[in-house]
This record gives sequence, C-alpha cells and structure tokens, in this order.
Amino acid sequence: MKVLISDNLAPIGAQILKDAGLEVDINTGLPAEELKKIIGAYDGLVIRSATKVTEEIIAAADNLKVVGRAGIGLDNVDIPTASKKGIVVMNAPDGNATTAAEHAISMMMALSRNIPQATASMKAGKWEKKKFGGREITGKTLGIVGTGRIGSIAANRAKGLHMQVIAFDPYLPKEIADKMGIELVSLEDLCRRSDYITVHVPLIKETAKMLSTEQFKLMKNDAMLIDCARGGVVDEAALYEALTSGEIAGAALDVFEVEPTTLENNPLLSLNNFICTPHLGASTSEAQLNVAVTIAEQMADFLNNGTITNAVNVPSVSSEVMNQVGPYITLADTLGSFHMQIAKGGVQEVNIEYVGELADLNVKPITVAFLKGLFTPILKESVNFINAPMIAKDRGIKVTESKTNDSDDFTNLLKVTVKTTEGENILAGTVFGKNEPRLVRLNSFRLEAHPTGPMLYVHNNDVPGVIGNLGITLANFGINIQNMTVGREADGDQNVILLNTDQTLNKEQLKAVLETDNINMAMTIEMPEL
Repeated sequence: MKVLISDNLAPIGAQILKDAGLEVDINTGLPAEELKKIIGAYDGLVIRSATKVTEEIIAAADNLKVVGRAGIGLDNVDIPTASKKGIVVMNAPDGNATTAAEHAISMMMALSRNIPQATASMKAGKWEKKKFGGREITGKTLGIVGTGRIGSIAANRAKGLHMQVIAFDPYLPKEIADKMGIELVSLEDLCRRSDYITVHVPLIKETAKMLSTEQFKLMKNDAMLIDCARGGVVDEAALYEALTSGEIAGAALDVFEVEPTTLENNPLLSLNNFICTPHLGASTSEAQLNVAVTIAEQMADFLNNGTITNAVNVPSVSSEVMNQVGPYITLADTLGSFHMQIAKGGVQEVNIEYVGELADLNVKPITVAFLKGLFTPILKESVNFINAPMIAKDRGIKVTESKTNDSDDFTNLLKVTVKTTEGENILAGTVFGKNEPRLVRLNSFRLEAHPTGPMLYVHNNDVPGVIGNLGITLANFGINIQNMTVGREADGDQNVILLNTDQTLNKEQLKAVLETDNINMAMTIEMPEL
C-alpha cells in the first residue's frame, strides 16, 4: 500500500512507514489541483496544517483509507465528507501539548522583559538600557482561559515560577481545580484580577472574540495578554484599541484571525507594546519528532492491521461490533454534542441507560461515543474515541451505565441523564430504519427531531401564532427551515421547537428571534452533518 506525505514531517515518520512495509512518497507544497490529480493512487495521506483535504480532494481519493494529521488541529480536513466515504481521520493530540504551553510561558517572559524590542534596538546599533526596563513575574497573578491539556501544563509551569494562578473554565469541576492548585473564577473576575492572561481554548462559536472591548475595559492598565491557542479568540481590532489607548500594557500573539499575518494586513504589528511569532506554538524539534512518530505508527498499524487509534470520526471496534451498534455510536456522539451545547455549568455525572434490544449488545463503544461527542464542542480535535474516557476521568466526571430490556415506546432507546453544577438534562434518542438517528426526548418534552447541521432551539409559550411569527422572522433574514419539530409538555403551557436551518443564525438574527412574541428562550446549535 502507498502513503503520501504532503507536508513537512520529521524524517523518522517516513522511516517508520517504510519499515512497516509501506511504499512512501514525499511530495510537499503541492497545489490543490496537483494533489487532486495524484491522490487516487494512495491508501494513506499524512498532513500537517498546509494541505487542505477538501471535498474535491476526497472525491478524487478513490483508494484513500486514512488521513493522518501530525498534530492536533483538523480545521484543514473536511471530516464529514471523509466520514461519508469511509476514510478514517486520525491525529496526534498530545504530541505538542508541552511545547505549546511552554511557548505561552516564553511569550509571557519575553513580553515582561521587552526582549524582542531590546534585541531589535541593539541590532540597530543602539544601547537603550533605560528604555527597556521590565517587570518580575514572581508573585503576579496569571489568569488562564481554558484548562485543558495545554492550559493545565501552563498552570503547572506558572506555579513553578511562583505565580498565583486563577482560571476560567466553566466545564472544570471545582474539586479538580483544587487538586491542580488553581482557583476557578468567572471570566469577568479573571479579567479584573490578572496581571497576565493566557488563552488556551479552541475556536468555537462560544469562544470567538471572547476577549474583546468589554473584557479589555475590565483589565488592569498594566495587564498583559498572551494568545498561543487559536486566532479569532481575541478580537484583534479591539486589542489594537486597548493597546493604543493604554487600557492594557502589552500583548503577545502566536496566532491570528488571518494567517499569514503581515504589517500590511494587521496594524498590531506596528505597536511597540505588541510582540508576535508566526504560529510557532508547536514548532520545536521535540514536538515535531513526537507527532511524526505518533502519526506514522498509528497509520502503519491501521493500514497493516486495521487497528484504529486516535481517530476523530471512527471508534476502535471490530467490524462485527460496528455492524451491530454503528448507528447507535453515531446517535450517542450526536446526543453528547447536543447536550454540551445546551448545558450550563460543568458536567459532574453521566448516566447512560440502554433500553430494549440494545441492552444485550456490547455498549461500551456507545458510551465512549457519547463522551467523545460531549467534549467535542469544547475541546474540538483534542478529543477522540480513544482519549474521551480519560478526559472524563481527569475532569472528575462519574460515568455509569444501566440496562433494561423493557421498552414501551421503542425497540431500542438510548437515554442519557447528565448532571452539571447548575442542573440536569435528560436526552433520549433512537434510530429509525437502519441508520437515521432521532432525538425523541429533551427533558420533559417528547418530540422527534433530526439532530443534524445548523439548528435553532426555542422555548415558547403554547399559544397560537408563535410558529408563524418565527417563520416570518427567519424568512426576513433569508433563512430557510429544512425541518421543524414541536414538542409539548404533558402538563404544562410550554413548547419546545427544534428547527433545522440552512445556515447558522448570527447574533443579530438570534436577537430578533428572542424579541418575537411569546418566545422565552432561543439558542443556536451546530451539529455535525449526518
């Protein structure tokens, strides 16, 4: 079998693949059209961030069985299209975590001591000792936004530097934070109290521009901001205003909304109190070696033995088990994602009840799929079918399973109860036909919803005219309703409406929905396409 390495990879990766008996071609920097012409000859494709595995590339990949990303991020891979074609997409989620955390600490140190500016001054032939006085970080407060794998390592390193560490992470239980020796606070308190703020969250709708004008106004005038996570989490236009007006003292970015970033397209690069690097968070020899070894070993094992490791779209189960429970794996993954998007507070307990014929099957991969779906909205590519149970354990989440053969309404039913620090949600789903997942219960509401694609979730008073007014509001924005499900409480005056729309509503559109008569709650949900 043949493997194409289309991005720069540490040489050991290619050697591992060759030693496993695979034919390896290294062809980097290919234009999309050239890759499209040759991809049909390959069984495996190894990429980093440069290659874009688009729908067109996948359509031409007649023999492709696996795409391996030497790193974490998979924004450059069309995962739904790959899944539909049966292509396994895997990554190396832990290979560069330490390197990324260390880069954030390095940026904090360089920012504090004006190292890049002083270097540039000396290279320009100057000796400006008084101009570049800095500050100590010992005893200062570091605010960490997001305490996943990388954020946790950054917290550990900061405590070693004798800093006080506080964190904003609505999904982290207090008991785990206490064990880490950090204090959980609101984002507002973190902005007010921190001397330094470092960002370690993925770019999702909840985190897009989460640090903007409002947050900068809360910060100390001598506060400094570091983002080595994802471009777009920090509002760069608002950051420019905060730095030029003196609202904050300095900032260091490794990631940007638009990359590559230059002085021509980003005025931040003109500021003396701003330092930057060109997305170097994972760029150490150790990290590149780690991810090359990891992805090469995983791909060789899959192509030679069928073993699936760190896949983001396929669980590690035998074909026999997959034939039995495959549709329910998809259902569980979907219910997990749905829950995390509607929930408030950090998850504490998950109870999964298998009802009907499901109770007699191997349900472990279904449980794992729910956990993977649960964490995907907040961790994105960092979670997969392998590490999801460990993430739950690390976050102190209690996971239990129960089974019963008695089923009144459906031949098979997957019922999930999730307790959080702020309440409880109950979801239930089943599979219609051979592979059509349906959400049939949402707390006290009975319904039959298609949990796929962009969705609008609404609570409304059970009075005439609500659905018509909602349709008119969406029509005014040119938003088409593809499916609609209405659920009503047995003993209540509230309805729930779930709409599949042809696009995700923006903030302005969602505000208009909320202002519609008799609508009490509305939120957007982004589900994977089924």
